[in-house]
Amino acid sequence: MDISVHRTGELSAADRAAWTALQSAAPVPGAAELGNPFLAPEFALAVGRCRRGVRIAVVREGGEPVAYFPFQRTATGVGRAVGLGVSDAQGVVHRPGFTWDARELLRACGLAVFEYDHLVAGQRPFEAYASGTFASPVIDVDRGYDVYLAGLRERSPKFTRTTLAKERRLGRDVGEVRYVHDERDPAVLRTLMGWKSAQYRRTGRGDRFAHEWITGLAHQLFHTRSGPFAGILSVLYAGRRPVAAHFGLRTGRVLACWFPAYDPAFAKYSPGLVLHLRMAEAAAAEGIGHLDLGRGRKEYKDALKTREIQVSEGWVTRRHPVAVGHRARRAPARALRNAVVARPELFDPADRWLKRWGKIRSK
Repeated sequence: MDISVHRTGELSAADRAAWTALQSAAPVPGAAELGNPFLAPEFALAVGRCRRGVRIAVVREGGEPVAYFPFQRTATGVGRAVGLGVSDAQGVVHRPGFTWDARELLRACGLAVFEYDHLVAGQRPFEAYASGTFASPVIDVDRGYDVYLAGLRERSPKFTRTTLAKERRLGRDVGEVRYVHDERDPAVLRTLMGWKSAQYRRTGRGDRFAHEWITGLAHQLFHTRSGPFAGILSVLYAGRRPVAAHFGLRTGRVLACWFPAYDPAFAKYSPGLVLHLRMAEAAAAEGIGHLDLGRGRKEYKDALKTREIQVSEGWVTRRHPVAVGHRARRAPARALRNAVVARPELFDPADRWLKRWGKIRSK
C-alpha cells in the first residue's frame, strides 16, 4: 500500500471523483453505510474549512486509489473522526474487498490514537478496537413510500392513524399544509437553527448552534451541490408559516437526518412526525434507499423505523504515551454516559432532571 496524507485544499478533483465513485460502488455488505453523506468528500472538505487539522489519507495500490480516510489531528498526534460530535457516520471509504492494518494506517497518518463514535459497520480493522456498538434506526423507502406507509400502518396502526389525523387538523385550524422538500431560502434555515437552539436549552442539552463552527458548517453545506451530494432543507408549512423543518445531507441512496425541529406553538399537531412522513415520501420519489435517523434513543425514531443498522465507538491506539493519556481522559465520561443511556431506570430520571434544569436556565 502507498499511503499519502493531504490537507483538504490539496485533494485533487480526480481524487474527489474517485472517492465519490467508491461510495457509489456496487452493493456489498456494508456498502449502503459507505454511501452515507457524512462519509462523502464534500462533508470532510466543509469541516476542513471550519476546523483545523482536517486531513485526508489516500491509499493507493498499483497507482490506483482504493481507499480514503478523513480525520482530524492535533499537533500531539491525537486523531478524531472528521466532525466528531456532529458526524453520524465515520470510517474508511474503500473499494469492495479492501482491508487494511489499523495501526499501520495510523502510523502513516502521524496519529497515536484515532477516536470515533459513529463507526459504520464493516470496518473490521477499526471495529476490533470498539468499546461499544449501538443501534441507528433507519426508514427503508427503496420499495416506495406506499409500501413503507402500509408497513407502518400494520406495525403501528394507532400511531399512523393519529399522525395523519393531526396533519388534517393542522390544515383545518391553521392553513393549507404544504411541504417543500428542498427549500432554498436561507432565512428558513436560520429559523430552524433558532428552534433547535431553543430545544437544546429547553431540554437541558448543550446548544450545538452556540458553536460558531457548527453554525458555519451547516450554512456551508446548505449551499453545497456536488454530484449526488447536497444539503437538503425540508420544511412543513401551514398556511404561509413554517411549523417544522429539517436540515440533513443526501447522497445518491441515503438521506442522513441531522437537525429536525418544530415550532413549539404547534406541538399539539405533532408537526415533526408529519414532516418525517413527508420526507420519506419525497425521498422515495427521488430514488433514495433509506433515511438514516442517526444513533440515539428517541420515541419518534422507534415509531418510524423499519430496521436498525449498527455503529460503533472506541479508540484505535498505537503504543504511545499520548494514546494512553487521551483514552484515560475520555473513557470514564463516555462509559458513564453510555451506562445511563442504556438503562431506562437511570436515563429517565436523568432526562427529567435535564429538562427541569433547562426550563430554569431558560427563564
